Amino acid sequence: MAEGFTRVRARRLLEEWTASASLVKHGLAVSCCTEAYGIREADRLGLAPDEASAMAETYACAGLLHDFDYDRHPSLTEHPFVGVAYLREEGWPEQILHAILAHADYSGTPRESHLDKALFACDELSGFLTACALVKPTRSIRDVEVAGVRKKMKDKAFARAVLREDITSGAELLGIPVEEHIGICINALQARAEELGLAG
Repeated sequence: MAEGFTRVRARRLLEEWTASASLVKHGLAVSCCTEAYGIREADRLGLAPDEASAMAETYACAGLLHDFDYDRHPSLTEHPFVGVAYLREEGWPEQILHAILAHADYSGTPRESHLDKALFACDELSGFLTACALVKPTRSIRDVEVAGVRKKMKDKAFARAVLREDITSGAELLGIPVEEHIGICINALQARAEELGLAG
């Protein structure tokens, strides 16, 4: 990725633009899951360590920035367009901007790259997995399992704002079963449970 466009800078932007602590945590969770797909894709492509690290960083940044303008500009006419325009002025890589636009159905931006698909697939699922963790007696992501998540997905009263079809269609876009997609994201969140406030 272009020099200086790091997850540290992306996180700083997310925190500067976002007053809502839960929205910051959402950005961190989506970043965590999206990065996991960057690592998998780099492995699949057989990238050298430096290239693999750069790919993971790009995916992590896309996750951190996908909703960074939402707190200030929540309307459909502004989010994510205002944020993307700002990032473009700042010189952020186009592939990140494209993925951010593509995560919003109404933007008219097609999901073409693996990053586009991964970001979309991880957005709703990250929020759903967080909700699954917080209703556990332990409030820990470490106690969340794939079978339990599938069961909760069928309960329309649970986390009703989460679009189940985005979770299933996201897995389809990535060409994997939804159970595998859920498992990958659970593992990613478990690895950083403390940072995400999901350690119980």
